[in-house]
Amino acid sequence: FMKNIKASLHDIFSTDFEVRILDDQDYAEFQGNAPKKQSERFTSAEFTFETFVVGPSNKLAYAASVSVAEHPAQNYNPLLIYGDSGLGKTHLLYAIAHQVKRKREDLRIVYIKGDDFTNELIASIREGSNAEFREKYRQAGILLVDDIQFIAGKKQTQEEFFHTFNTLYESGRQIVLTSDRPPREMTQLEDRLQSRFVSGLMVDVAPPDF
Repeated sequence: FMKNIKASLHDIFSTDFEVRILDDQDYAEFQGNAPKKQSERFTSAEFTFETFVVGPSNKLAYAASVSVAEHPAQNYNPLLIYGDSGLGKTHLLYAIAHQVKRKREDLRIVYIKGDDFTNELIASIREGSNAEFREKYRQAGILLVDDIQFIAGKKQTQEEFFHTFNTLYESGRQIVLTSDRPPREMTQLEDRLQSRFVSGLMVDVAPPDF
């Protein structure tokens, strides 16, 4: 669309513009804000249980998240939080990480988005670093996966995640997932993953009331 964008700008301002496309990192630098590292977000006071606004639409998800943070892999494993974008699912993931890190510095916390898991898997195959990829996720003390729905329909990603899930679960380590819909609505998600995702506790976050 670059040609059309430049033409439209010329129509509006009667002069030529140089247009540059920024990715997330470029945009952050443009604004003068370096992106926070995950470890910094885990210790940041911005994404904690204390700053999460609790109401009837999310109190069950909040309570389950607190329970998981206090007692990893003891009560709800896996914990799956689902709901529309912008309702606090990622906030709860970071709050869990923040609480766990505060009490258990020895526990290795791994956070990943569903599509990034796929991208890392592809990169590891291309670079011949499968062993390092598997160790990163299968040695986690607690695995937090945001937007797990993005692995649906990707055969090799689902295969890899299935084995990662089993390894962690059988080793008694906590798994927390978020998605924009319940597993039964992920039509391209393999049955064996669906059954595992619903085997723990599923809670939804709904839009807040007035």
